[in-house]
Amino acid sequence: MTAKDLKKRYFDFFTQRGHKKLPNASLVPENDPSALFISAGMHPLVPYLLGESHPSGKRLVSNQRCLRTDDIDEVGNNRHLTFMEMLGNWSLGDYFKKEQLNWAFEFLTSPQWLALDPQKIYVSIFEGDKDAHRDEESIIIWQEIYKKLEIKAKVGEIIVPYPKKKNWWGPVGETGPCGPDSEIFYKTGKPHDPSFGKKCHINCDCGRFVEIWNNVFMEYNKTIEGKYEKLKKQNVDTGMGSERVAAVLQGKETVFEIELFSPIINQLEKLSKRDYAQNGRPFRIIADHLRAATFIISDGVLPSNKERGYVLRRLIRRAIRYGRTLQIKEVFTPEVAEVVIKIMREEYPELEKNKKEILGALEDEEKRFQKTISRGLKQIEKHKKLDGKIAFYLYETYGFPLELTEEIAQERGQEINEQVFKKEFGEHQELSRKGAAQKFTGGLADHSEEVTKLHTATHLLQAALRKILGGEVFQKGSNITAKRLRFDFSWKEKLNPEQIKQVEDLINQVIKKNLPVEMEVMPFKEAQKRGAMAVFGQKYGEEVKTYRVGSKEKPFSFEVCGGPHIDFTGKLGKFKIIKQEAVGSGTRRLYARLEQSA
Repeated sequence: MTAKDLKKRYFDFFTQRGHKKLPNASLVPENDPSALFISAGMHPLVPYLLGESHPSGKRLVSNQRCLRTDDIDEVGNNRHLTFMEMLGNWSLGDYFKKEQLNWAFEFLTSPQWLALDPQKIYVSIFEGDKDAHRDEESIIIWQEIYKKLEIKAKVGEIIVPYPKKKNWWGPVGETGPCGPDSEIFYKTGKPHDPSFGKKCHINCDCGRFVEIWNNVFMEYNKTIEGKYEKLKKQNVDTGMGSERVAAVLQGKETVFEIELFSPIINQLEKLSKRDYAQNGRPFRIIADHLRAATFIISDGVLPSNKERGYVLRRLIRRAIRYGRTLQIKEVFTPEVAEVVIKIMREEYPELEKNKKEILGALEDEEKRFQKTISRGLKQIEKHKKLDGKIAFYLYETYGFPLELTEEIAQERGQEINEQVFKKEFGEHQELSRKGAAQKFTGGLADHSEEVTKLHTATHLLQAALRKILGGEVFQKGSNITAKRLRFDFSWKEKLNPEQIKQVEDLINQVIKKNLPVEMEVMPFKEAQKRGAMAVFGQKYGEEVKTYRVGSKEKPFSFEVCGGPHIDFTGKLGKFKIIKQEAVGSGTRRLYARLEQSA
C-alpha cells in the first residue's frame, strides 16, 4: 500500500464518521511567533483547541506537512525525519477516549482498512503522578478491545505505562489544556539491539517497535498555580506519521525505502556513483534534508542567518556536507529537489508553481557554501596545529563544518578533540536557546488579553495601510507577543513620517469610535466575493471564520481569520508605530504597540 493509498483510506475512514477534511497549511505558522515552523498537525488548530469554535464543526481530519528539527541528529536511522506528513483527526468537545481508541484499532487492523496483525500491536498509557491519576479509563478500553480478539492484554506487557515525559501532551504555554496520551506501536520483527539497553520495551530506540499513532486526550487545564483541573470541554488530538505507517505496511526496514524516497535515493546513487546499501546514513540525511528544504523554500522562506532562514540554511549545508562525503563535487541540490517536486507535485501543486524559485535558491546557497569552505580553508592554513577550540571558531565564524576540519587534521596527522568542540558548541547553544526562548515567547498560542488586543490591532493596521498607501499592500507575515506586534507587508520604499502619522491617526480614530468587532462563519468563496482579505498563499477550508470591524455595509476591516479578537475597538488604547525596517526586496516591516489612552 502506497503512502497515497494510506492517506486516501484515512480520509475515507474518518469522513464516513462525520469528520470534515481540512486543507494542508503552510509550514510557516500564521500569526504565531511561539514556533518557527508547523511541527504537528494540531498546530494550526491551537485556537480551536483552546476554545474558539471551528467553522468546519467539531470533527476534523487532515494531512498536515510538518517540520521538526529537535531530533535532527537522529535523522539517518530507520524512522526519523525532519519533514513529514502527519495524518490526524480531532474531536473538539465531541467524542472522547472510547470512540477514538476503538476507531484507531479498527482502522489499523480491519481487513477493510489497513489489515495490520493485531498480535503485533502494543500500546502505551500515562502512568500517573502527583498532578494527574493513571489513565485507568484507557487501560479498560484497550483491554475490552483486545478481549474481543481473545488477546489477554496485561498491563506492563501489551499495555505499558510511562511517565509524563513519554505520555503527556501540553499545555502550549505555561497554562492551558493538556492531558494524557495513548501511543500505538507496531512490532517489526527486528531483533533487539543491546546497545540501546539490556532490556527492550515498546519505547526503546532500537527499532524493534515503531510508534505509528498518538492519541492525545485533553482533559485537564493547567492553572497559573500549576494545578491540573478537569476540563468541562474535552478534546481529542491525534497524529499518525504517514511515511512511518507506509513503511510498516510495505514491510520496509526504513522509511527511506518507500516510494516517497526511493527515486531520491536512486538519483543520489547516480550523482555519487555509490551504492545506497553501503552508504545508508549520508544518503538518508541528504534525501530528508533536501526534501525538507524544497518545501520550506516553496512556503516562502529563503536561506539566511536568522530564524527560519537559519534552519533552512543548516539543512541545506548539512546535506551538501554529506554530499561531499559521497564525493559529489558538482552542484547537486537542485537536481535532488527536481526529483522531490516530481514525487510530491500531485498533492502539492505549489511545488511545481514555485519550481524556479526553489531550484534557484538551492543553487545560490550551494555556491555560497562553496565560498564559505574556501574562506575556511584559507583560515586553516594560518593554524599549524588544529584543535577543538579552533574547530569551533571556524564553525561559528565561517560556518566551516567540523567534519572538514577533522579531515584536514587527519591529513596532517593531527586529531581534533571533539569533547572540547562539543563543550564550546554546548555553551554557544545554551546562549542561543536562551535568546530564542526570549524571542519566541508569547503569541497566539498565548490567548492573553494583551495578545488578543494586538491581534485586532494588526487587522486595523493592514486596513489603514491599504487606505493610506493603496490596494497593492498585502500582508506578508505577522508576529505578535504580549508587548508588541510585528507586521510585514508588500511595499517597496520606506514610509515617510507623514505616512506613519496618517496610519496612526486613522487607526486611533477607529479606536476612538469604539466600533464593534464581529465574527461570521461563511463559505470561503462567499468571503472572497464580499471582499474579505485573506493571507496570500494560505489554504482555507470550505467554511471560514471572518472578522469585521465596523458596519456590515461599509466595514473598516474585513478579514478571513481564526481569531481570537476583542469585541469593541475602544478597548485597544492608543496605537503607536515604534519602528520600521526593510525585509528583503519589496517587503517592509512595522513594529507597533498599544499604549494607555490619555
